[in-house]
Amino acid sequence: MFTGIVEEIGSVTAVEPSGDGVRITVRAPKVVADAAHGDSISVSGVCLTVVDQGDDWFTADVMKQTLDMSTLAGIEPGRAVNLERATPAHGRLGGHIVQGHIDGTGTVLDVRPGDQWRVVRISLPRELAPLVVDKGSIAVDGVSLTVSAVSDPSTGSGTGDSTGSGTGGEAWFEVSLIPETLEATTLGAREPGDRVNLETDILARHVQRLLAFTPAAAAAATEGGFR
Repeated sequence: MFTGIVEEIGSVTAVEPSGDGVRITVRAPKVVADAAHGDSISVSGVCLTVVDQGDDWFTADVMKQTLDMSTLAGIEPGRAVNLERATPAHGRLGGHIVQGHIDGTGTVLDVRPGDQWRVVRISLPRELAPLVVDKGSIAVDGVSLTVSAVSDPSTGSGTGDSTGSGTGGEAWFEVSLIPETLEATTLGAREPGDRVNLETDILARHVQRLLAFTPAAAAAATEGGFR
């Protein structure tokens, strides 16, 4: 488990085919300082397992499903990635509960600079939209962030939207990035058109699953021939 508090920005130094996946090597002097074989490290929000390491690098395998679900597909040497070690049981929960299990990806739609912050609007896959709420938590490329605005489910316009414009029915959300986040993570370099990894709040996912088993939902499923 992680908290979405990035410890350092690493750099991919090698990518090798490995079956239908890839094996990547990342330069990461801080997060490997106390790492061991089998440890978990979040790489831009994706939980990966250390299979080899050196003084300032580690290697991890990325399976096909992860490539299909995340921005690690097509990864090449030189890419900067956000890194975080797994949280110790006695550690502080500085962000929110982040599993490192990506739900999908979004695309940066707009970046609006402020005096000391930056507002970023990101597209949201329609199936994930019910799991993202204004003032709720979301992990973007492994960074724990607070949602500052969300699109209206019927129009695409925003709740707390400072522009007042919709996006033709496309679901989206916004986050406001403080200077520390802009400097300490890769989000400071994100531009419109960039894809980012998204992980919604685990509590929202559990609630959604529980609601699917309410009596009304179960009756509807039975009538439709599902058991």
